[in-house]
Parts: sequence; structure tokens; C-alpha cells
Amino acid sequence: MPQLFLNENSCETTADPDRVNRAMTELVKAVVAVAKEDRRGTELVSREPVNALQLAQGHPIGKWSGTPAAKDLWRRLLQMQAKWPHQKVFPEGESFSDVEYRHDGELATGLGIAHLMGGIGISLPLEPRWQADRITLVREQLVDDELVDEGDGSAFTEAEIRHIATAEHVDTHRPWIRAEQEAALRDELHAIRTGAELWDLCPELFPHLRFLPRVEAQVRALKQYWVHPVRKRLAEMDRAVTHWDEATELDGPQWGSAVTPEHGTRKRDYCEFVDLDGVSAYFDTHLRFTPNEGRVHFRFVAATRLVHIAHIGRKLGI
Repeated sequence: MPQLFLNENSCETTADPDRVNRAMTELVKAVVAVAKEDRRGTELVSREPVNALQLAQGHPIGKWSGTPAAKDLWRRLLQMQAKWPHQKVFPEGESFSDVEYRHDGELATGLGIAHLMGGIGISLPLEPRWQADRITLVREQLVDDELVDEGDGSAFTEAEIRHIATAEHVDTHRPWIRAEQEAALRDELHAIRTGAELWDLCPELFPHLRFLPRVEAQVRALKQYWVHPVRKRLAEMDRAVTHWDEATELDGPQWGSAVTPEHGTRKRDYCEFVDLDGVSAYFDTHLRFTPNEGRVHFRFVAATRLVHIAHIGRKLGI
């Protein structure tokens, strides 16, 4: 669940406009790459609203977003979850007023909060010091005088944070991003106890899955002993699509559990449903969950990277 904290210090240069625009394009491509790994969990956190950002001195974000090359990236950036000011992501009742972070002697609020919240700092790659996948800060924290040798009331330590300025940096942090996403998903899934709870969370938990209208009643009516097996299978399917590489996995995603087709008369008699576009299609591919011969019948639409699910329940025809 990566929170991306904008480093405001990287937006205070006097670089020429073309160079600023190129740097912003590079950074947003990196942000989009993170969001592809965890679309639901990725948040952009900044000192001010995205559309009010200054990318450099005298260079508001509108000078970049108005260029033809930025059109699609700007749209995707606006679609992301964004929070401002920084305090919006603080735990309730916490202000962190007793701690400051500096980089190269300069106050570095955004990067410091990235460390406090376990997130990732992001910077415009306009200076060599931001061309790194990790950044070391100096943390100053107020403490009781008797705990500080010099008696000045502050303790100084080094703090390293994950950092992104280019798409190449995302590659370094991808294993961590995926691990955080899966851990968050496990926590949310294990809190679900009923089919109704599962159905209400499906759009958030499984963004690559689409359900035919008939499936809602099936999920809401799930017996408790089926809720965990079903949510496990749906999570596996969504994760498989997330990680699918269409260039190397020509047969489609690796689903994480045994997937088999129906054949012959069973396919013809039981597996045809009206899809979301109003056209009948066969949903003969299915995976299993237990107990009692549970099945999920689906079809994968490669063009949209979506799974359409037509049936969740007992084996069709019994």
C-alpha cells in the first residue's frame, strides 16, 4: 500500500522549462508504474493539491499538463488517490511536532514524513542528488535533556527512505511494493466473515474482476464456510492479472490454482451466459474451491485485462 510523498525541495530549482517538463514526465511515468502494481493502495501525498503544484520557480504544473505529451499522464495522475496537506495521512491525534528531517542541511518535510509513515519519497529528477533509489536524511527529535549528552534537547540520527525519481527506481522497490500490497490484502480479506461483506468490498479488493448481475445474489448468500475459500480464489485471480505479462505468457495469466475447461454437452448445456456487453458467451473455464464442489466459472478478456465471472457456487448442473 505505497504512499508516495512528494519532495518539495526537488521543485525549487531554476531549470529551463523544457527540462522541467521532461523531468515531470519521467516522474509521473514512475508514479504510474507504482500504481500499476497496487492501483487501489497507491496514494500521492503532497503539501498542496496536485493542480496547484509548482514544479520549479515560475513553473506551475499547468505548463507541463498543457503540453501534448503530458495529456494522458496528467489524466492518470488526476485519477490517483491524492491527499494534502501532509497532516491528512497522520494517525489521529498525532502531529509529529517534535521531529524534523533535513537533507543537505535543508528542511525536507515531504521526505521526512515518508520516513515517519513508512512510505516512498518521490522527486523531480532535476538534480543529481535526487537520482537515487534511496535517500539518507538527518532526523532531529526533541527529547528529555537528561537523555542527550550535550543537553541541547535534541537527538540526531540518520534515516534512510525508499525513493523514486525515475521508472528504473520502481524496479528496485517492486518486490517491496508487492509484498506490502499482499500483506494489506490479507489483512482486509481475513476480516471478512459473510458473503455480504465480501460482495460490498469486491470493487475495492479485486479491481481486475467483473461480475455478471446473477453473481451478486450468489456471493451474498454464501455460507460462512465458503466465504474464505471464495475470497482466496478471487484474490488469486486478481493478483494473477496484475502480474500477467502478455508478451511472455501467451496463454494468459497464471491463475495460482488448477483451472480446467468444461467440454461437450456440459459446456453447451450449462456454461453459456449473457456477458456484460449483452452478448452470449461460454464461461466454461472454471477453478475450484471446497467444500462441496465449489466452482468459479469465468472468462478472461485479454484486451481489457479483466476477468468476467458468471458463476460462484456449486458445480453447475447439480
